[in-house]
Amino acid sequence: MTKLRMNMLKLRPLLLLAAALLLSACATGPAKPTIDRSYTSANQDSRALFLVLHYTVSNWESSLKVLTTGGQVSSHYLVRDEPVISYYLVDENRRAWHAGASFWAGNQNLNSSSIGIEIVNPGYTDGPMGRVYAPFSQKQIDEVILLTRDIVTRHGIRPERILGHADIAPGRKQDPGPMFPWKQFADAGLIPWPDAAQVVAKMPLYAVLPPDAAWFQDKLARIGYSVPRNGELDVPTQDVIATFQMKYRPSDYRGVNDAETAALLDVATTPGGMLLAKPGLEPAPKPSSPPSSRW
Repeated sequence: MTKLRMNMLKLRPLLLLAAALLLSACATGPAKPTIDRSYTSANQDSRALFLVLHYTVSNWESSLKVLTTGGQVSSHYLVRDEPVISYYLVDENRRAWHAGASFWAGNQNLNSSSIGIEIVNPGYTDGPMGRVYAPFSQKQIDEVILLTRDIVTRHGIRPERILGHADIAPGRKQDPGPMFPWKQFADAGLIPWPDAAQVVAKMPLYAVLPPDAAWFQDKLARIGYSVPRNGELDVPTQDVIATFQMKYRPSDYRGVNDAETAALLDVATTPGGMLLAKPGLEPAPKPSSPPSSRW
């Protein structure tokens, strides 16, 4: 055996060890930080400040495909129509793509601070008699109420921040539309509702002295809507009025600045005008201390 061969045999174990170490380093990847999770701060709250309700404008199969594949749109939950089941599509800790360009009470781009629920519903059709919206089944609404209560309880979402897509994008969006029974959500103690007695009392005044466009714009802005402030009853302003009417007076949502709408707006922006029902259920637990970061 030559001297060179003998030296190679002696080096072979070292070469094998070096190769093993190299493979081990490649398998484990880059070094990771050492994290101790034994302490938790009390100074925190949920990133979810809003809950936004939508309709899908499609059937179940199409809705599921759009929300789970390459449609560039998603939601945290999808509520099926038949059978009625809530599907969990996006982790609540992650951002779903459901709100788009949006605004509410100084907050923009609500995807980052909201949880979205899509409800299977065909939306509307335009025909000779005008636009006709599709109804929701009571079973579906019951499921959405249960799901809403669960989400807002866990995240501490305030009642006035349970919104429709139309609320945060008036004119651009109409969902969940005038057939969505917001009053049932009020009766369930989930959202505040204008005091009916106060609305009736104020209507005669506004029938005699109707407010101007600037007054309507101011009231709508105080509620949280993105509305022009130009003192004109232009199309964008009418779109916002119609959105407000779809929610609080769905029998007539033409966007007309009438006396009843004025009374509703007045009550909705008056301290003590919006009432929150107390159904026969235990109230949602309150945070141990006021969350100052939840503007």
